[in-house]
Amino acid sequence: MKLRIYNTLSRKKEAFKPLHPPFVGMYVCGPTVYGEPHLGHARPAITFDLVFRYLKHLGYRVRYVRNITDVGHLEADQDFGEDKISKKARLEKLEPMEIVQKYTNEYRLKMMQLNVLPPSIEPTASGHIIEQQSLVEKILENGYAYEKGGSVYFDVEKYNKDHDYGKLSGRKIEDLIANTRDLEKQLEKKNPLDFAIWKNADPEHLMRWPSRWGDGFPGWHVECSVMSSRYLGGEFDIHGGGMDLLFPHHECEIAQTVAGYGKEAVRYWMHNNMITLNGQKMGKSLGNAISLEQFFTGEHKLLDQGYHPMTIRFFMLQAHYRSTLDFSNEALQAAEKGLDRLFDGIGALDKIIPSEKSSVSPDETERIFFNALNDDFNSPIAISHLFDGIKSINSAAAGNEFMTGSDIEKFRHFYQTAVYEILGLVPEGKDTGDQGLTEELIKLLLQMRIDARKNKNFELADRIRDEMTRLGVEVMDTKDGFEWKLNR
Repeated sequence: MKLRIYNTLSRKKEAFKPLHPPFVGMYVCGPTVYGEPHLGHARPAITFDLVFRYLKHLGYRVRYVRNITDVGHLEADQDFGEDKISKKARLEKLEPMEIVQKYTNEYRLKMMQLNVLPPSIEPTASGHIIEQQSLVEKILENGYAYEKGGSVYFDVEKYNKDHDYGKLSGRKIEDLIANTRDLEKQLEKKNPLDFAIWKNADPEHLMRWPSRWGDGFPGWHVECSVMSSRYLGGEFDIHGGGMDLLFPHHECEIAQTVAGYGKEAVRYWMHNNMITLNGQKMGKSLGNAISLEQFFTGEHKLLDQGYHPMTIRFFMLQAHYRSTLDFSNEALQAAEKGLDRLFDGIGALDKIIPSEKSSVSPDETERIFFNALNDDFNSPIAISHLFDGIKSINSAAAGNEFMTGSDIEKFRHFYQTAVYEILGLVPEGKDTGDQGLTEELIKLLLQMRIDARKNKNFELADRIRDEMTRLGVEVMDTKDGFEWKLNR
């Protein structure tokens, strides 16, 4: 069975056919780094980490680009208000780029704890201002934008006459216009639907760059069109992100890419669904916003205990990425027990006494596991087949089933590949060879520690060192820097 992916644009599953096999280009919208990483950051990271891992397992050469938004994302995702990072900088009395570095480091550390592989490229919006200005100029030249008061707005109605605005989300422009309030701060727009692709900076705005329209900053949507094109070319295979980005962010991205570059870029749009907590949407106003650090430590009034990062990862993988996922203490505790059963079952392979014949087939378990993943990365069905195999392993360990030495090794290799390599689930304290901390991941953590020390964030630097020690990496500070070694 060949890999099939649900394409949000076509609203159906499609056979995956890369543009330039065996190369696959994948772009995923990363975080806006202005606060502690939370569950909303974890789900797309784990979802597309599974995609990344599985595509590589299938033999594809994957260039995975995941951006960092560090400018242009205004409050309430509007074209007015304060920049989220500038606001956080003002509240914490820091420079905006100190906020960016602080929370980028935190995000990377949490992704490391969740065993999310680092992307191939992790560009920032602020590092591509010139390219974003260039795209804005192209859209203006092509007649799909207009300048007003030092800002440049995308003309949605003009674009919709030539193309189809709303094709990704299924929205009709007539309905959007009817349901859009003509807010006072949007009066300089021709139409409330129009969105800023370059925004004039108010005098108090901290993050600003010179342009031919005056000092300002790029609109939030522009960065993804620019950076995906820069690193993956004018057309690429997969674009991913959370369902909350479907409209307006990805809809606007399609429009400005077509308006500026002349054609659509993405072949397969993929969106993971949302996360709720005890049936409620998570939010600070509801008092149920829980950071990943609080989940790991249990230091929140809504948590009965702390949960290991692998428990969080396993729980997320037990639901299909396109399904809504509801967190509760009961569900997490059940996932914790299930993960222990999975690892214990793999360990039971060592207890099986080889026989001359087998009464169970590792080949069948492997076949149905991969069939599930080939069906739009159906991880919950794949995991259920893993547990079916664990039942056979436990039965053989108890002497009720029989396995040859060859089949024991086939099971061992399959579970190491499926659980450690593809699903990215690693037992705490277990040496899994190449599936543990790779040298690439170790270097990333060490660079984060260097950055933290340069920014005098010694608390974070110590936490990184302690976490690396827990994972079996000894870091030794020297007068010339540091040395490290793996304790196996």
